[in-house]
Amino acid sequence: MTNALTEDWATEFDLPPFDRIEDGQFRPAFDEAMEQSRAAIKAIAENPEPPTFANTIEALELADRLLNKVLGVFYNMAGADSNAAREALMRDFSPALAAYSSEVSMNRQLFARVDALWQQRETLKLTPEQARLLMLTRRGFVRSGAELEGADRERLAEITARLAVLGTQFTQNLLADERSWFMPLAEGDLEGLPDFVTASARAAGEEKGQDGPVVTLSRSLITPFLQFSPRRDLREKAYRAWVARGENGGETDNRGIATEILKLREERAGLLGYGSFAAFKLETEMAKTPAAVRDLLMQVWQPAKAQAEADAAKLAQMMHEHGVNGDLEPWDWHYYAEKQRAAEHDLDEAALKPYLQLDRMIEAAFTCANRLFGLEFRKLDVPLYHADCRAWEVTRNGRHLAVFIGDYFARGSKRSGAWCSAIRDQQKLAGDIRPVVVNVCNFAKPPKGKPALLSYDDARTLFHEFGHALHQMLSDVTYSSVSGTSVARDFVELPSQLYEHWLEVPAVLQEFATHAETGEPMPQDMLDRLLAAKNFGQGFATVEYVASALVDLDFHSGKAPEDIMARQKEVLDGLGLPHAIAMRHATPHFAHVFAGDGYSSGYYSYMWSEVMDADAFEAFLEQDDAFHDETAASLERNILSVGGSADPAELYTAFRGRMPGPEALLKGRGLVPDAA
Repeated sequence: MTNALTEDWATEFDLPPFDRIEDGQFRPAFDEAMEQSRAAIKAIAENPEPPTFANTIEALELADRLLNKVLGVFYNMAGADSNAAREALMRDFSPALAAYSSEVSMNRQLFARVDALWQQRETLKLTPEQARLLMLTRRGFVRSGAELEGADRERLAEITARLAVLGTQFTQNLLADERSWFMPLAEGDLEGLPDFVTASARAAGEEKGQDGPVVTLSRSLITPFLQFSPRRDLREKAYRAWVARGENGGETDNRGIATEILKLREERAGLLGYGSFAAFKLETEMAKTPAAVRDLLMQVWQPAKAQAEADAAKLAQMMHEHGVNGDLEPWDWHYYAEKQRAAEHDLDEAALKPYLQLDRMIEAAFTCANRLFGLEFRKLDVPLYHADCRAWEVTRNGRHLAVFIGDYFARGSKRSGAWCSAIRDQQKLAGDIRPVVVNVCNFAKPPKGKPALLSYDDARTLFHEFGHALHQMLSDVTYSSVSGTSVARDFVELPSQLYEHWLEVPAVLQEFATHAETGEPMPQDMLDRLLAAKNFGQGFATVEYVASALVDLDFHSGKAPEDIMARQKEVLDGLGLPHAIAMRHATPHFAHVFAGDGYSSGYYSYMWSEVMDADAFEAFLEQDDAFHDETAASLERNILSVGGSADPAELYTAFRGRMPGPEALLKGRGLVPDAA
């Protein structure tokens, strides 16, 4: 019996045959792929020929081809459309993959071949990309324990396997909490809510099998509910559920898991000779040291906190004028901030949203990519993993570049947040392999027959994730290990955050912000007010983000805390976090940090990249043209097409001529006096 996952895909653009993929196929496909990978590694390690770049480094690049093919499908489906079978498979696959990774990195024969090439590197006549790949490969082995001996080797392998299990468990607990909670709303509870919020609540109720509207823990629903509901009691109930994810006791409580993860990371760093996990993790990033990260965050913290405190005073005054006594609470902030924005900028979210249709914003993102990079998008009619997904072929001058899949709507089977992933990476080693790239979002799904409407923040998220997609789709390197977004964590957010700037180009909004019912463009005065308000609330947004980044850094900079919640409070109290603002991600639901190693000690990365993205967009403004051809070509040539094939600081300097300071970031967020 054939398995759709392991056979050659005789499909358009070699896309996965989603209409023939079944959950029961994943386990046998995984087992077959692991067997192939282990055989390939054994052959490389035991090759009687002297090591060469081709028979060792390039052979390693190709060793996991089937495994990557199977897992590229599985993890995209498991993250965006989970079910009990896929969650069980994730729990099985995680420790198995960790064990395999340890087998490879601690294979003495294999590392000896890699190390021999490293010692001979000056005589190998490697291309710059090959030299970079050799360095990264050897460094990856060393940082995974290849040079450890005896009990230390065994212990590191145990830690790696346990961390994989814990990260999966953390993620699934969070999804379970988000999926299980909802708050039914009576018809009277809808009073004061705009039509788009009530429509989303009714659609959520249908998905939950309820007779009426509900509020769920989907950000696209709970945030506008907190913005618009005049019912302070309901706002408090919804907010408390939102911040309690992963902290509700019972089987889905993540506090113990996070504590164990921090202790294991500390031990792992110690085994590898580092004074802290942060020192270990940051060594390979642009920031290099915890001190450099803290310095940047604290430069931003003080002006952001001052702005947030000034805003809090205004909101508290407004609340008191509305007859509500006591302190401004976290569940009050969004509600009164929305009223303050309306007062200061004459902006009404309910009047604004009809101009921000999802389909038109997708069209805007595509058109900007066409004007900047010459990309064209053709809608595809192909089987995909969920009915909500849609796909396009991406071409330039008639040449196929990629397949782009958009999965935009929230659902109970999808984890929260927004992300970009690749079912297949770009590379040339095994032929001209073009990528299949996926953007996943959690926008509120509209009632049948109605257009999906976005908030301005939603539209920014769409552009952000599409910036990641461009990094993947424009990749033009030889080796998949350095293609697309395979770059330093504090560099990877540069393309995504940079692309957000094109949403703010007035000509883009003038063309694509059209009313869902009338088709009329957004009135110029509304557009002017929208752009003038772009920094409204930046004190709040910056404080909640930086607080999270500083807690993450503290957790990993010294001895792992015995009581993570007490330590979290200690850090926040030391910063003087305003009472009505919480961390963007409290520890029990801080998936960036605890679902895996990706952003551990690295949540600061968004701000590090923002220093660059603010400066990078200035390159276009200096030309008085947001679509300046030569600048766009330089951006693609020096950053978007080269992935991780060179040092990121070298890549940015090649584009801009220098590395930037934080001034452009502070100005862009409106946190310096002359940016008002």
